[in-house]
Amino acid sequence: MSENGGTSPLERGNLWTSKEVAMHFRITGLDPAPFAPLFAMTDEELARRRARRATADEKPGFPCRVSLADVDAGTEVLLLNYEHLPADSPYRASHAIFVSAGATRFDAIDVIPPALRARLLSLRAFDARGMMVDADVVDGSQAESLISRLLALDTVTYLHAHYARRGCFAARIMRCEPELA
Repeated sequence: MSENGGTSPLERGNLWTSKEVAMHFRITGLDPAPFAPLFAMTDEELARRRARRATADEKPGFPCRVSLADVDAGTEVLLLNYEHLPADSPYRASHAIFVSAGATRFDAIDVIPPALRARLLSLRAFDARGMMVDADVVDGSQAESLISRLLALDTVTYLHAHYARRGCFAARIMRCEPELA
């Protein structure tokens, strides 16, 4: 049984067969706690933080980086700059992200969340020093094999998924020990 209470994709058999799994992985959304106070700020206060309030006007189109799902049309979101790679390396990076109020953090093993599954992804592999060691582009519906290939590299510590078309940070992907899966 997965951590979110359901059966794992391997148990359901709907993503790939266990013979094809080379590396288990864990994808997590961002911690919602640092963003919660921002929703109480005025538009002027948000602007001073280079952020702005918006209302989703279509679905898909506003992928929350906490829930890793597209929010429903009419949902308030914040668009803000987020430093997703604070490494002391040339790859140090930040980019715009959407977060929604009250979102539950996505955290699952061997599951590609809805917002990633539905988009073209750039997967970037980093070592412990924050140096990129490999990268490739994949349709989110086929991401498992690339995730496994990149995480199987000895020098890789973690992956970052980005939405390839806009370049925005989407999620962090970590290697997961089989006994945790």
